[in-house]
Amino acid sequence: MEYTVKKGKKYKARIKLGWIESFIDNGALGDKFRFIGFDRVVVKGNGGERIAEGVWIMNTATTTLPPQVTEMIELDD
Repeated sequence: MEYTVKKGKKYKARIKLGWIESFIDNGALGDKFRFIGFDRVVVKGNGGERIAEGVWIMNTATTTLPPQVTEMIELDD
Protein backbone atom coordinates (compact mmCIF):
# COMPACT_ATOMS: atom_id res chain seq x y z
CA MET A 1 0.00 0.00 0.00
CA GLU A 2 1.39 3.40 -0.97
CA TYR A 3 0.79 6.41 1.22
CA THR A 4 1.77 10.08 1.15
CA VAL A 5 3.01 11.65 4.38
CA LYS A 6 3.18 15.44 4.63
CA LYS A 7 5.80 17.40 6.52
CA GLY A 8 4.53 18.59 9.92
CA LYS A 9 1.36 16.46 9.91
CA LYS A 10 0.41 13.95 12.60
CA TYR A 11 -0.41 10.35 11.65
CA LYS A 12 -1.87 7.28 13.28
CA ALA A 13 -0.85 3.81 12.12
CA ARG A 14 -2.60 0.55 12.93
CA ILE A 15 0.03 -2.19 13.12
CA LYS A 16 -0.49 -5.94 12.98
CA LEU A 17 2.60 -7.90 13.94
CA GLY A 18 3.39 -11.54 13.30
CA TRP A 19 3.96 -14.01 16.13
CA ILE A 20 7.71 -13.43 16.47
CA GLU A 21 7.38 -9.66 15.92
CA SER A 22 4.72 -9.43 18.62
CA PHE A 23 7.44 -9.76 21.27
CA ILE A 24 8.99 -6.38 20.35
CA ASP A 25 8.32 -3.76 23.01
CA ASN A 26 6.63 -0.46 22.25
CA GLY A 27 9.83 1.52 22.81
CA ALA A 28 11.70 -0.44 20.15
CA LEU A 29 8.77 -0.15 17.77
CA GLY A 30 8.70 3.61 18.37
CA ASP A 31 12.42 3.77 17.58
CA LYS A 32 11.71 2.22 14.17
CA PHE A 33 9.17 4.98 13.45
CA ARG A 34 11.63 7.65 14.58
CA PHE A 35 14.32 6.16 12.36
CA ILE A 36 12.20 6.55 9.22
CA GLY A 37 11.23 10.19 9.91
CA PHE A 38 8.59 10.50 12.64
CA ASP A 39 8.90 12.58 15.82
CA ARG A 40 6.85 12.66 19.04
CA VAL A 41 6.09 8.97 18.54
CA VAL A 42 3.76 7.17 20.95
CA VAL A 43 3.06 3.45 20.59
CA LYS A 44 0.20 1.78 22.46
CA GLY A 45 -1.00 -1.79 22.71
CA ASN A 46 0.70 -5.14 23.14
CA GLY A 47 1.10 -8.43 21.37
CA GLY A 48 0.22 -8.41 17.70
CA GLU A 49 -1.99 -5.30 17.69
CA ARG A 50 -0.44 -1.84 18.13
CA ILE A 51 -1.29 1.77 17.41
CA ALA A 52 1.50 4.28 16.70
CA GLU A 53 1.08 8.04 16.46
CA GLY A 54 3.68 10.55 15.40
CA VAL A 55 4.49 13.70 13.45
CA TRP A 56 6.24 13.39 10.08
CA ILE A 57 9.29 15.70 10.17
CA MET A 58 10.80 14.92 6.77
CA ASN A 59 9.76 16.44 3.44
CA THR A 60 6.43 15.35 2.00
CA ALA A 61 6.89 11.94 0.38
CA THR A 62 5.01 8.99 -1.03
CA THR A 63 6.21 5.59 0.06
CA THR A 64 5.16 1.97 0.20
CA LEU A 65 4.13 1.09 3.74
CA PRO A 66 5.44 -2.11 5.31
CA PRO A 67 2.90 -4.96 5.30
CA GLN A 68 2.58 -4.73 9.10
CA VAL A 69 0.94 -1.29 8.74
CA THR A 70 -2.68 -2.12 7.95
CA GLU A 71 -4.03 1.42 8.16
CA MET A 72 -2.52 4.91 8.16
CA ILE A 73 -4.57 8.06 8.70
CA GLU A 74 -3.74 11.74 8.97
CA LEU A 75 -4.94 13.25 12.24
CA ASP A 76 -6.18 16.77 12.85
CA ASP A 77 -3.60 19.03 14.51
